[in-house]
Amino acid sequence: MTDITTVSCPTCGKTVIWGEISPFRPFCCKRCQLIDLGEWAAEEKRIPSEGDLSDSDDWSEEQR
Repeated sequence: MTDITTVSCPTCGKTVIWGEISPFRPFCCKRCQLIDLGEWAAEEKRIPSEGDLSDSDDWSEEQR
């Protein structure tokens, strides 16, 4: 017997079965998937960082 893994939709909170039966996982539907994409595109969501990364943070090319 296999255990069914379920997760909550990050947009609306509905229970979603994690498997082939749920093509939009972890979202419950295409609508919730597009809402989440829109939030990322509008920069309403972001990955936390430890400050502003600028050219002075060892990312720039070395000066000769």
